[in-house]
Amino acid sequence: MSDAVWYHLNLCARGDVDDTVADAAIAVRDGRIAWLGAFAALPHEFASLPRHDLGGAWVTPGLVDCHTHLVYGGQRADEFAQRLAGASYEDIARAGGGIVSTVRATRAASEEDLLRQSAPRLEALLAEGVTAVEIKSGYGLDLDGERKMLRVARRLGERYPVAVHTTFLGAHALPPEFFGRSDDYISEVCDRMLPTLADEGLIDAVDVFCENIGFSLAQSERVFEAASRRGLPLKMHAEQLSNGGGARLAARWGALSADHLEWLDEEGVMAMRAAGTVAVLLPGAYYFIRETRVPPLDLLRRHGVPVALSTDSNPGTSPTTSLLLMLNMACTLFRMTVGEALAGVTRHAAQALGESRRHGCLEIGRDADFAVWGIDTLAELAYWSGRPLCRRVVRHGETVFLR
Repeated sequence: MSDAVWYHLNLCARGDVDDTVADAAIAVRDGRIAWLGAFAALPHEFASLPRHDLGGAWVTPGLVDCHTHLVYGGQRADEFAQRLAGASYEDIARAGGGIVSTVRATRAASEEDLLRQSAPRLEALLAEGVTAVEIKSGYGLDLDGERKMLRVARRLGERYPVAVHTTFLGAHALPPEFFGRSDDYISEVCDRMLPTLADEGLIDAVDVFCENIGFSLAQSERVFEAASRRGLPLKMHAEQLSNGGGARLAARWGALSADHLEWLDEEGVMAMRAAGTVAVLLPGAYYFIRETRVPPLDLLRRHGVPVALSTDSNPGTSPTTSLLLMLNMACTLFRMTVGEALAGVTRHAAQALGESRRHGCLEIGRDADFAVWGIDTLAELAYWSGRPLCRRVVRHGETVFLR
């Protein structure tokens, strides 16, 4: 790990557009931030360290993508074309498509196949300044398939300079072999899959899809009970397609986050605020499925609920690997401000992972993980669409991506 001073930069250390330092510097020792502030105030003890001139670039914390389904087999572009031609989701599902097709492809793929298919998706995120990512399972839907997905996620974290946090989403959908027996499948998730994978060290958190096409409140609570017995943090897909009370249940169990939330009501917002549960908004899925109901951003603001943003990268409803595009969409579709959007992919996203002490901010003593941007103003991060803005990614003080 290099000891160095990075200087001639504009610093946004906390992802807060109102808290910046012009002509700043960051001193790094042993891969951690030893000092940061105005370059003119650099302490003498760092004067002899090697220096890297960033040419007036902006520096933010490394971005955090806190909700992805990055590991899966195959893709569903043909189904997308069928929907555009008029086929309904039900038509496609009856023909063996939908999530079942991804489950089939994921189960059929070897671990090496999944690693090879998933790696380019993580590489794309890294090239946009992402230094921490959550990867969910949920396309295996049996013990072997879920284990394979989580093992690939762990291997991606070993192969790439990105902190990977794994989430077990066995309760994502009902596998074909359990058709009509959803309670039995939840028993399989709670009594066999979750304990086994936890014992193997593959799970950092547990998620459940609580929805009328997913699992009920009672079934979701069974998953939460099983995860809590193992001391595992909780997350929930909630209120995406209907207001089923999932966010209130998540808050009652102290979940790290409730995600999607287009149908969230004020009672759910207040419960999340009281519990410290982060709202994770997923504009990619909103856009791709042509949703028209916008998440209740004004309610979340009014009650002071932290709002994170993420790609929801997945083959069915958000086939994207651009977190910067999500900033643009959050601002244009959800009417978030630039400041809210940047906080949503830095400190609030880290909070949604339960990793606020590791990610999302640049502070003395933390890992020197930051993104260097070729922009004149932070607003450009949410303004441009499809333009490569990230010049460099630094992890533990070392350059791991350079454009």
